[in-house]
Amino acid sequence: MTAYIIDWLNLVLRWVHLITGIAWIGASFYFVWLDNSLEEPSDDNKQKGFGGQLSSIHAGGFYEVAKYKLAPPFMPAHLHWFKWEAYSTWISGFLLLSLMFYVGAESYLIDPTKLALSPWAAVAISLGTLGGGWIVYDLLCKSPLAKQPVALAVLLLIFVAAVAWGLNQIFSARAAYLHVGALIGTCMAANVFFVIMPGQRALVSAVEQGQAPDPKYAIASKIRSVHNNYLTLPVLFLMISNHYPMTYGHAQSWAVLMAILLIGAWTRHFFNLKHKGVIKPGILVSAALATIALAWTIAPPLATPAAGSAGGVNVTTEQAFAIVQQRCSTCHSATPSDDVFKVAPSGVVLDSVPQMEQWAPRILARSVTSHDMPFMNKTAMTDAERAQLGSWINQR
Repeated sequence: MTAYIIDWLNLVLRWVHLITGIAWIGASFYFVWLDNSLEEPSDDNKQKGFGGQLSSIHAGGFYEVAKYKLAPPFMPAHLHWFKWEAYSTWISGFLLLSLMFYVGAESYLIDPTKLALSPWAAVAISLGTLGGGWIVYDLLCKSPLAKQPVALAVLLLIFVAAVAWGLNQIFSARAAYLHVGALIGTCMAANVFFVIMPGQRALVSAVEQGQAPDPKYAIASKIRSVHNNYLTLPVLFLMISNHYPMTYGHAQSWAVLMAILLIGAWTRHFFNLKHKGVIKPGILVSAALATIALAWTIAPPLATPAAGSAGGVNVTTEQAFAIVQQRCSTCHSATPSDDVFKVAPSGVVLDSVPQMEQWAPRILARSVTSHDMPFMNKTAMTDAERAQLGSWINQR
């Protein structure tokens, strides 16, 4: 019953995290588009202190939007703030991270083949990464480098790469990827909480007191907003990365991660320029070519000992089925005996030969090629057994 309750908690938290993430990123995309699409205001609007305006239509209604150069002469009665989308996404994400990797540290977080950690030590490293990572990022953004955006971006990329490499030496490959995503998400939410919202409150306070707003708050908020904008596509990939072992399961997974982050940010750059009326299709073309090049670079060899002929010895269906029963069916069964998985993951059931034949491509990809399964190699499948399974599949 405990495992059943945890599954429901996982479902609800993941669902909430997805919904709030859509709300946050959707709002971010909209306001970036809005800010980049503003037109020269009319003479009347210029006299009112507007710096830009925009007309649009949606769902059968016309909208007129105007943006002040800095602030209105007096505070409106109803001012809408956009903050809980970010906070709710982070809170639901942290709860999901805790449920998956803290409650299930032995199953999901700790990889004893890399570093034998106690659950408490692993959790402490995880929390230290999130908190310490934000401190480093925040200090860099407050340093003189803030006036040199390219140099700051390069240094931040090096920092993220170092974190990704370090985490991969400590945690399971899957956990390392998701923790990089959690760190980026933490920095994005903290940008809202510690920088953007205080800046907006200072702006509102100045208007209420009839004072000229200090531009330093707008400048600091703009830097963090730009960072959040370019990190949206990379963090979305990291949210779904646990489904794709060909990325996190690669020997140089940290480098694969950095390549994908750069491709995502570069793709986002195309849309940011497009909002301003600058269309550069070469950006999308180069991003697509880079993705293809990455996929080709990390592709498994067409013939390896693990996926080949197992030394030229034919493997019978009975031998292959025996391996699957011993190493896979503890989880992938109609009645799993595993202590964590009480329902066959992804609905893959391997209780019979026809079922094994049905899922042979999945077995080849996840167990033979990427070594992603058995999960954390809980059943200690050997390389020889992987080679036998690969040989049996290639003989079919």
